[in-house]
Amino acid sequence: MAEKDNGRPLISVIVPVYNIIPYLPRCVHSICNQTYDNLEIILVDDGSTDGTGALCDELAAEDARIRVFHKENSGSSGARNLGISRAHGEYLGFIDSDDYIEPDMYESLYEGIKKYGVKCAQVGRDEVDEDGKQLPNICEPPSEAQVIGSRDFLKELLMHRGDCSFCTKLLAREIFDRPEFFPLGVLNEDFHILVQKLPDIGDIVSLPGQKYHVFYRIGSNSRTESSKKFSRVFGDNVDNADMILGLVENRYPGDTELQKIAFRFNVFQRIDYLLHIPVEMMVRDESEVSAQYRAIVKWMRQNYWKSMSNPILTAKNKVYHTLFATAPKAVRTLHKKIKKL
Repeated sequence: MAEKDNGRPLISVIVPVYNIIPYLPRCVHSICNQTYDNLEIILVDDGSTDGTGALCDELAAEDARIRVFHKENSGSSGARNLGISRAHGEYLGFIDSDDYIEPDMYESLYEGIKKYGVKCAQVGRDEVDEDGKQLPNICEPPSEAQVIGSRDFLKELLMHRGDCSFCTKLLAREIFDRPEFFPLGVLNEDFHILVQKLPDIGDIVSLPGQKYHVFYRIGSNSRTESSKKFSRVFGDNVDNADMILGLVENRYPGDTELQKIAFRFNVFQRIDYLLHIPVEMMVRDESEVSAQYRAIVKWMRQNYWKSMSNPILTAKNKVYHTLFATAPKAVRTLHKKIKKL
């Protein structure tokens, strides 16, 4: 049961934690210092091996609102799912353990939900790298509050202008309607589940300002440079693109604009895959990576003329499509050399 403090509902903030000793205190303290203080902070230690689990317990001793759960390693989705099952709040938020937030983030999000009568509010985010350098914005926050319907929010996501992260959002507990809410064993799981839940969420209010700070740390699950992780990140993005085509066709059968946008999204994600796959992995063998790579090239060739006639794809997109449909390995080899120069 959600506890109320001066009429304000309890917010549960769920933080999956794994081998993150140097950055966890900054993250947790930024949550503890929120102006909206009717919080419970759920730290889920996902089988850490470096002493992070003990650090979670130490942090919990500093603030009675912190609850810690230790589990075997299963990834951030499994940790989030456990946090959801243990949460008491009427609203849920999520923070990645190497990131941090502004003191008024949850105050702003709750006030947005209350003012506009919606189930979900989001704020903007920025990114800072390990050298303290500000990185280009992934999503531009609005200059003033905007209420966005589920169809238009999906459109913004597919045009790579929207924010799919659950970390920048506060959501009503009722949205999380099943035990295994976040899919296990995939990356970019926020996009995967958000697009499917948009009809249940309804309108989303997007608030101005960048109150969530992403720490861009090479080595985290979604930010690795190793070819070992490559197939998971970019491969999952292509799988999500395939899912989107079916979702849009079933949910919006007569919406030709959205269907063209969904097709554009598929082309874009495949180009992104082909621009990042290591050249040495562009081979014909029995591996899963090889099978997916060959399937992507086949799709690019089969859908070439559909891409050329799509008015939403840019000229640059169409040039890349032409090159990768014609000679993918040669193009990728040349692209790799140009990047080195």
